[in-house]
Order: sequence, then structure tokens, then C-alpha cells
Amino acid sequence: MDPEEVAEARCAACEPLGAVGQDEDALEDSFVQLSTPVEEENSLLEMTPEQIQQEIQRCKESICSAKEENSRLRQEKQMLEKRLEEVKRRGLAEDLATLLPSLPERKMVFKGQVMDKEDVSTLTLVPKICYPLPGGSALITFEKPEVAQRIMELKEHVVELSHGEEPDRCRMRVQAEPVELLLPSSLEISLSQSSRQILVSGLPSLGIPEEMLLDKLELFFSKSKNGGGEVESLDFLENASQVVMSFVQHGVAEQLIARGRIQFPLKKAKYEIKISPYMRGDITGLQLRPSRCARTVLLSGIPDVLDEELMKDALEIHFQKGSRGGGEVDVLSYVPEGRQAMAVFEEDRG
Repeated sequence: MDPEEVAEARCAACEPLGAVGQDEDALEDSFVQLSTPVEEENSLLEMTPEQIQQEIQRCKESICSAKEENSRLRQEKQMLEKRLEEVKRRGLAEDLATLLPSLPERKMVFKGQVMDKEDVSTLTLVPKICYPLPGGSALITFEKPEVAQRIMELKEHVVELSHGEEPDRCRMRVQAEPVELLLPSSLEISLSQSSRQILVSGLPSLGIPEEMLLDKLELFFSKSKNGGGEVESLDFLENASQVVMSFVQHGVAEQLIARGRIQFPLKKAKYEIKISPYMRGDITGLQLRPSRCARTVLLSGIPDVLDEELMKDALEIHFQKGSRGGGEVDVLSYVPEGRQAMAVFEEDRG
């Protein structure tokens, strides 16, 4: 037998040390009688070749398993070190993402307006904040900010649902909370002009369906005699008076922009429409500031005990009464339990 194999087999045959006893009378029994080298050799000699091979194989498997575990731990360590470096690089941004996991989605619409004066341009930012509403809640907007402030200061409100013989069974308690949003305070945008797109504005409003108007625009601008080319796509902007048009070939948009204005035939008449460059904007920097809605209050803890319309009526009647700290209600939105909704906040122009 190979000396190395004999050493491995001998290692497997060794017994682990037992626990040391605490009682002095049992002190002698607590010692493990270690076998002498002669006894180990005799024990090994008593094993059959098959048993020795099994012990050798078991030791090899244990060594292989230990190596695999060591490799797994090494990979896990490298992954954790990499994650630690990422957290250090992100710094404050990473902390904010951890501290504020439930921030509402921020959807913003950007509208650019170029004035007639040379080298004068303005950019108007119109934020639209999407605020998630869970079931059993309502948003109520009052006409006056001081009313909303009084409702929030009272915090808990007892709302009567009906005027039956047992009024105590026809009441519910709801909580009033402020609505806090994140609004943009500083914005940086990098603008670039598209080489294959134009902005078509000044379209006539003749009650024509949008799809039909898009078809006529595509037919007109696809003809080379009108300075156009093969049209790839057309899309209306939000206000439905401007169209973004994309061409397949480069150079078509440039020559149309150079013309500035063009006569567009529609319903046996011609209308002058404006051709402008289409600018792409990429947000390179955005800073947000917390803001509390002055006239809107969030009501929570509303049980599902009435139909949706009846519950809205009950809430509006209660919070319109001046004796309960209320006032004139502008808008009220209610989401029953088991549902979800998304409220959209826009700039208050009142």
C-alpha cells in the first residue's frame, strides 16, 4: 500500500476528542483513551482492502467538498466587496433610495416655446405628479387652504353615514393626513436636433379625425415635388395641434426646415403650416424639493360599508359643514377597499 494512502486511512480512523467532564469523581472517565501508534497500525491492518479503499474515497470526497465550499465562499466575498464599492460610489443617492422606497412616480411634461425675437427662448416645465391611492382612502380638495389646514389639525374625524334610529352604528372614524409631494426645483436638459424628424405646427382645426389628418399629411410629405420623401412615422403631441414626422432618408427634414412654412391643401383649400426642427431633450440633472399640498387632504381608514357614490356623498356632506371644521369642497375622489388608483397632481393655477 502507498504510504500516503495509509496516512489518509489512519486519519479517518482517528476518533474526535470527547468533552471534558465537570465532576472530579468522573474526571478519569472524561478522558478519551487515545490509541497508540501500534494500536492504530493493528486497527488499520484489521481492515480489509475494500474498507481501506472506501475510507480513502470518503476522505477524497470530503476534501473535494471542502474545496467547493471554499470556492463558493470566495465568490460570495468578491460579490459583496463589489457591492460595497458600488454603495460607496453612490453615496447619498444610494441612501436616499433606501430611505424613500415608496416615493410616488414622477411624470413630467416638457414644453418648449421659441419666441419671435432673436436669441430669446423659454422652456416651460409643467410637472404632473402621479400619487398612488390605496383602497379605503380618499383625496379631498377644498376651495380654501385654511379649511384643509383645520381638517389636518383635527386628525381624526367621526363621519355620520345615515340618520337612522341607532346613530352609533352608522358612524365611522377616518384619519386626515397632509399630502406631501416631491416637486422639481432645478432642472438641466441637454438639447439636440434630430436629423430625420420635423415638427409640424399650425394645423387647421376643421373637425377632421386625427387618423384621417395623419393620412393626408403622410401623403403630402411623401411626394418629392413637395420637398418630402418616404415617411417613417407620424405622431400627434399632447395638444393635438402639432405632429412629429420622421423620414426614412437623411436630408429630407433639413430641406423642409429651410423652407420654414408650406401651403398644405385640405378640403379644397390651402392652409399655411409651420415646419420647425424637432429637438430631443435628455435630462442631465434634476433636483427635487418636498412640498405639501395647501388645499388637499388625504383621508384613510375608510371601511367598505357603502356603495362608492353613497360614500362620496357622505364624505362631502360631512366635510362641507363649518361646524365640523369643514368648508366648500372643490374635488373629492374615493377609492374603495380592494382597489387601487393613481391621482395626478398638476400645477395649481387658481
